[in-house]
Amino acid sequence: MDINTAKLKKNAFRVTKERGLTASRIRVPGGHLEAKYLGVLQHIAEEYGNGTVHITSRQGFEIPGIPFDKMDAVNEALQGIIEGLEINQEAKNEGYPAAGTRNITACIGNRVCPYACYDTTAFAKRIEKAVFPNDLHFKIALTGCPNDCGKVRMHDFGIMGMTEPQLDPNRCISCGACVKKCEKKSVGALTMQNYRPIRDAQKCIGCGECVINCPNRAWTRSEQKYYRLTLLGRTGKKNPRMGEDFIKWVDEETIIKIILNTYDYVKEYIDPNAPGGKEHIGYIVDRTGFEEFKRWALKDVVLPEKAEVITPVYWKGIKY
Repeated sequence: MDINTAKLKKNAFRVTKERGLTASRIRVPGGHLEAKYLGVLQHIAEEYGNGTVHITSRQGFEIPGIPFDKMDAVNEALQGIIEGLEINQEAKNEGYPAAGTRNITACIGNRVCPYACYDTTAFAKRIEKAVFPNDLHFKIALTGCPNDCGKVRMHDFGIMGMTEPQLDPNRCISCGACVKKCEKKSVGALTMQNYRPIRDAQKCIGCGECVINCPNRAWTRSEQKYYRLTLLGRTGKKNPRMGEDFIKWVDEETIIKIILNTYDYVKEYIDPNAPGGKEHIGYIVDRTGFEEFKRWALKDVVLPEKAEVITPVYWKGIKY
């Protein structure tokens, strides 16, 4: 059976090593879904695939062993999941309209984890709504706190939760637990002065260890949500590297605007001969220079007063 592989991949199916067989790739923004959809995946795997489901490194699912002539039926079967996860779609029962922008990953966030500073799933879905569908090669990941369980520094855009700890001196009992934990588990941004903890705002990374470990709830998280935005980490064959800090104490609106501006930047500068029309953003920035990227990324962006922009940004990594 002849098959248009470009169309197949755009529809979120994979070209596999087994002749005549493909694999369906299911998006799960934020890595979170209702358990009822697992039954749908089981049905598709057993009815059209080889009876197995692979959990991908990007928190989606992949169902292998699907014959080419069953792709339309699989797309119809996926419709309930696509609608249930509120994923943007161009036409019903035709599956995913793009696959270049990868599934947005997230740690479990503050719905479960006491360390997380925000609802990672909710923010992941908000970003998904803003950027998908798109065939440009973008990888976005969210993590709830500076522990970085989501390994966001390995992605084009890494979003790390932060909090600005608030101290109620009337509740403080001068035990020093916050100072000790900050020293042992974080960056040592707290010191005791006159029997009260003093926070070094320049040193604080917004992790919230003081909040978690205060026995009398003298420390609380700030009502305002803050984030650290890291840029252009990547794996792969050529110069793999960790993402570097771009903006600290930034807000959600700014992050989404910067990501959308970066799509415009990539459309302008992507290598016209890039294989499959896809090129890592970092390779493009290496070619144009960081300042040109920054000019596009911050176009029409009104930064919050508290935001700190790191510029210029330099990346290290392994060079082959």
